[in-house]
Amino acid sequence: DGGDPARTGTARIRVTVLDANDNAPVFSQAEYTVRVPEDVPVGSVLITVTATDADEGWYGLVKYSMKKATDLTSDIFHLDIETGAIKLLRILDFEEGDLYELEVQAHDSGALFDNAKVAITVTDVNDNAPELTVSSQLNEIPEDAQPGTVVALLHVQDRDSGANGDVRCTLDKDVPFRLEKSYEDYYRVVTTRELDREQVSEYNVTVRAADGGSPALQSSAVLALRVLDVNDNAPVFAEERYSARLAENNAAGALVLRVRATDADWGQNARVRYRLSEGRVRGLPLSSYVSVQAETGALTAGLLDFEEKSKFIFSVEARDDGGLTSHCEAQVDITDENDNAPEI
Repeated sequence: DGGDPARTGTARIRVTVLDANDNAPVFSQAEYTVRVPEDVPVGSVLITVTATDADEGWYGLVKYSMKKATDLTSDIFHLDIETGAIKLLRILDFEEGDLYELEVQAHDSGALFDNAKVAITVTDVNDNAPELTVSSQLNEIPEDAQPGTVVALLHVQDRDSGANGDVRCTLDKDVPFRLEKSYEDYYRVVTTRELDREQVSEYNVTVRAADGGSPALQSSAVLALRVLDVNDNAPVFAEERYSARLAENNAAGALVLRVRATDADWGQNARVRYRLSEGRVRGLPLSSYVSVQAETGALTAGLLDFEEKSKFIFSVEARDDGGLTSHCEAQVDITDENDNAPEI
């Protein structure tokens, strides 16, 4: 006070500062980025966003929400309102989408907020096998088709990317075909040489497509091809020379022998008919003495006389329906019968 001596008195004043919501939440990062493989299990936490608020109590309590979430992102991702953890709701597919951008918001109880971006990059996993499509194919091919004849056109694609989508095609070994790349993902199967139906009449060629993933995925297609016959084989007789013996005074039309020729071709090209070579015996046609059935190759003889002629040697021709021929030799020996009385 103002006395002399002055006297004083003191008191302690405690001032309590009450919090006001003057601080907005602040994210630890303005943008969050994360890379996840497409086969990450459903329910996994992909990333957790965090925001802090300098206020206390009610004003410092932060909650999270998705801002401007599309139907697609809300179906795939779930943001935990309390923790900021972003979980996966369903399986990801790199081929459907490889980048998702989310905008999240942290807000306190006093309506102050902060925004941040979350970029989720989906990385490819080799989960798609190559797709092999036969766009066109021959079902039949003549055996004399020139080398380089196209028998099939193929298209191959793999929905994966990078090495996982890098496809390599192969054919069966030891077949007269090869693969040629015509344009980007298109291939053609062509012949490497003339075919031979008599050796192989049908082919079931397997085309395989494998990607570069680890482990590699593959698919295959079977090309069924029937080789059509061409008349490239002449008839072949079972024997080069046939012989038989026949007693004279035989019954007309008696069977002497039977010739047989086979043709390696098929169908009409393998149908064989027989005929005698042209010739004359004692001024008469050979057919007056012997004849051959065109269909069966059976040789028959007319009435023969040993004293007139004791041996017949002639040629038999086999001809297929394509005009190819071959020949064999036939010999018929006539044996003597005691049919002549002595002449004095």
